[in-house]
Amino acid sequence: MDIEMVDLRGQYLAVKEEMDAAIQEVLISTHFIRGPVVAQFEEELATYLGGPHALGVGNGTDALQIAFMALSLGPGDEVITPAFTFIATAEAAALMGATPVFADIDARTFNLDPACIEALITPRTKAIVPVHLFGQAADLNPILAIAEKHGLYVIEDAAQAVGATYKGKPTGYFGHVGTLSFFPSKNLGAYGDGGAVLANDAALHERMKMIANHGSKRKYFNELVGINSRLDALQAAILRVKLRHLDRYTEARRAAADRYDTLLDGHEAIILPYRDPNSRHVFHQYTIRISGDMTAGRDALADHLKARGIPHAVYYPVPLHRLPVFAEGGARHGDLTETDRAAAEVLSLPMHSELTPAQQEYVAEAVLGFVEAGVEKATV
Repeated sequence: MDIEMVDLRGQYLAVKEEMDAAIQEVLISTHFIRGPVVAQFEEELATYLGGPHALGVGNGTDALQIAFMALSLGPGDEVITPAFTFIATAEAAALMGATPVFADIDARTFNLDPACIEALITPRTKAIVPVHLFGQAADLNPILAIAEKHGLYVIEDAAQAVGATYKGKPTGYFGHVGTLSFFPSKNLGAYGDGGAVLANDAALHERMKMIANHGSKRKYFNELVGINSRLDALQAAILRVKLRHLDRYTEARRAAADRYDTLLDGHEAIILPYRDPNSRHVFHQYTIRISGDMTAGRDALADHLKARGIPHAVYYPVPLHRLPVFAEGGARHGDLTETDRAAAEVLSLPMHSELTPAQQEYVAEAVLGFVEAGVEKATV
């Protein structure tokens, strides 16, 4: 059976006429950098997420770096973030000369555990960066309370969670800055690179806008040291089309997650994704855990799925504190027991808005067949 980890072709074909017209309009206009289409997308994105300001930038990593630059984070400063995430979260801090400090995760949600933050705070701590991993919001209220108590910035890394909510409100505008990625495989994905920074404060928004444009408001009148990071008009046009369909994409993903839950439920060796009642999970990934008690573990399951032509992924096999770039004196951390355990046990199954019940049944049969064989072998 032909199954994609993310079916971008099927998603495109479903909106082909609308998408082709939007792209053609930009090509005819020849207005490729910034311009009205980008401004329209920024306004529509902010409205969709319930906030006042959104700025399109080159990619999700740039979004994080621009946030750190706008908040004047640099050498000597520390930034608390999880180690169970993509490297960009900590890399952007390190690019500014700041030191990432890794806190452990909640074993159920894989998100930053608020209970592990305060012990890591020092006079050098300047920010907390919760990551809304796999499409589920981090537990923001206690994080925000800790930040307020210690006078810290909060930067939400919502790269995987566009449209996710926390206590009924979309993620991205709870902290001082929110960041998004529009990498093609994201729930709201471009046909190339793209990202955005979100802010409630108008002055901070204007500062990030300047930073993303070489530190200037007017061409050749540079006021800050900035970078060149702009969402191009073609990507904005593509994202405008997809944004109109994002609710449908989200509901299709949530329905697919429900089907997986039903198909895989009841087996002790399989730990299904936890759904925090405070969060509306948008399932950027559907990530299961294979119990550490299994004789044949996660990696063997990955081999089993590969042999059957079933795509899968491990996000993330090496937590950030164990990567050479940070393990060799580039960061500090607290106890990361849950982080290490998750890295050894997680496996993400195909998840996208075009996934069919038949495809999911095939995936589930393969997973259950492997697990049941492993349990039987263990009891012999």
